[in-house]
Amino acid sequence: MWQRCVELVGYRELIWNLVVKELKVRYKNSALGFFWTLLNPLMMMVVLTAVFTVMIPVTNVRQFPVFLLCGLLPWNFFAGSVMGGVHSIVNYADLIKKVYFPKEVLPLAMVLSNFVNFLLALLVLFAMLFVFRIGLTRYALLLPLVIATQLIFVVGLAFLLSTLNVFYRDTPMIMDVLLFAWFFLTPVFYPLEALPSSYSFLGLTVDVQRWVYILNPMASIIASYRLILYGTIDGALPAAPAWDFFGRTMLTAVGFLVLGWAIFGRYSKRFAEQV
Repeated sequence: MWQRCVELVGYRELIWNLVVKELKVRYKNSALGFFWTLLNPLMMMVVLTAVFTVMIPVTNVRQFPVFLLCGLLPWNFFAGSVMGGVHSIVNYADLIKKVYFPKEVLPLAMVLSNFVNFLLALLVLFAMLFVFRIGLTRYALLLPLVIATQLIFVVGLAFLLSTLNVFYRDTPMIMDVLLFAWFFLTPVFYPLEALPSSYSFLGLTVDVQRWVYILNPMASIIASYRLILYGTIDGALPAAPAWDFFGRTMLTAVGFLVLGWAIFGRYSKRFAEQV
């Protein structure tokens, strides 16, 4: 794996060119271009704020637009990277058959193009933090660590799912459904406290909130974004996440990266004959 890392560094210009290409294609013939990166989260914030403060009021969440953006922006980065990663190898089938290069370049470039959009969209969140008089505290210095954790997790998933799609072309359809369900199972537009702390099922009592964190890495990642930038719904100021909690999240992300990359590396030699 270390040798493959070194090889990827040698192909950094190719990665950069592919990232630029993906960004240009995404906004080709668009009048506003990259401004959609800022407008999209703003429009989603307005729509969801109207729904969950007027139509279906979430009354126990203060400063709901900021609360929402802290979950929505990481989720958009995650969902866009996952679906882009699924198609990354198949979409470049002609290139794979003609030229040698480390195949990891393709899903990595797809994730990084979404990552650039995510970083630009964070400007909207920072602006909202000051509009709602929360501001940036010293705990915002932990933001790069949380972002890096999510990036590691997303890259691992992109490696895994791009490999699956080479051999099983119904992977995108399955992931569409899974991402739809995953969105509602992740506290993006509702606080985790809205879930029951205990639920009885078949004679067993389950701590739902705890298991959401254990089984859903995105729930833990979004909770970390919220804690260091927004605070808590009861009015507590931003703070650092518990290190045992965040340490488990980091280990999970690294585990997905190692697993995804190992599977990708094992089957990548067969990509050319399969695509």
